Amino acid sequence: MIIARVTGTVVATAKEPKLEGMKMLLLQPTDASGQTAKGSPVVAIDAVGAGLHDLVLYAAGSSARQTEITKDKPVDAVVMAIVDLIENQGGISYRKG
Repeated sequence: MIIARVTGTVVATAKEPKLEGMKMLLLQPTDASGQTAKGSPVVAIDAVGAGLHDLVLYAAGSSARQTEITKDKPVDAVVMAIVDLIENQGGISYRKG
């Protein structure tokens, strides 16, 4: 799993039929405190109802096809959790909201 921030949405009117009805989010990888990290933005299918600016966990590669909504679909990244809190080295490095 990778930590990222939702920075936007992606709309594609023409797409593979198996992707119809799926929400696509633009993600920017972050560090454990929610600060932007090195790495290119990623487009991921939203499996949990994440929104703009949420800190999320996503899976990439074949693991992205293991959720209920992405099973057997042409997906390479999926948001599977919205982060509420990150405790790191005995302290809170991120708390939602």
